[in-house]
Amino acid sequence: MSRRPAAESPQQLSLFEAEAPAVPASRPSAVPAAPANPPACATPPRAPAPMTHRHPRADREIRLGECQVAYLLRRARRKSIGFSVGPDGLAVSAPRWVGQGEIESALREKSAWILRKLAEQRERRSRLEAARVEWRDGAQLPFLGETVILVLDPRVAGAVLNTDAQGLPGVPRLTLHIGLPATAQAAQICDVVQSWLQRQARRVFEERCAHFAQRLGVRVARLRLSSAQTRWGSASADGSIHLNWRLVHFGMPVIDYVVAHELAHLREMNHSAAFWEVVRSVIPDVEVRKAALRDPVLPVFS
Repeated sequence: MSRRPAAESPQQLSLFEAEAPAVPASRPSAVPAAPANPPACATPPRAPAPMTHRHPRADREIRLGECQVAYLLRRARRKSIGFSVGPDGLAVSAPRWVGQGEIESALREKSAWILRKLAEQRERRSRLEAARVEWRDGAQLPFLGETVILVLDPRVAGAVLNTDAQGLPGVPRLTLHIGLPATAQAAQICDVVQSWLQRQARRVFEERCAHFAQRLGVRVARLRLSSAQTRWGSASADGSIHLNWRLVHFGMPVIDYVVAHELAHLREMNHSAAFWEVVRSVIPDVEVRKAALRDPVLPVFS
């Protein structure tokens, strides 16, 4: 458990409310009389407030450049000061014997890296919020690299995908008709859409596994859908393949890369040069396709 060092708040305040340096006054030769009706003074423009990055459990603050950073300080048995920037913000780990001044010096030394990572996390949070789906008639989500519009349509059973062959430029050409009334709850819509996406994922994955298994000369013994939070796929020496159903949001080039990657493990159970040679034998532009998976923002199913 981290313990907040005692009697550090006054020193903290002085960091953020520094007084302006005194300016030596020179004695004027004559003091001008004040005008009877002094002119109205325009209010000087107020400086913009600094951008703030605040950890939800912050117990320290520091000004780095134009940013006010509130961070979580942990005292730990370690030899150096460590920094980590995650979805919650900045966390600092420091040895118990290191003073607050040394910690702040280290923060300023690493300020460029810290501010860059905090900005990346802020941007990611914005993108995640934009990706949050309002489960209602007219909602949109990605499917196989295209945009699908949800249509509540009680005349259909389950979910039916319709394609507008005359799709106009910039207008989604896919609509998913869901057999629910206009009064359906968000959770109902979400469940129907998720079930439909998982069925489509299995159909697509089975087709692409068969295709690449033949090209790579391997046999897929079993294909299972995964809901893993941090992995797009995995392979076992017994021929079992797990693929994350959320891949169905991506276009076919990305899906093919992940499928080929996992099937290549059935020949090389490692990430050696030989493994990547197998992958590139069927996916020459590996890096281009892999880049789409580095920091994706996908619809939130909640």
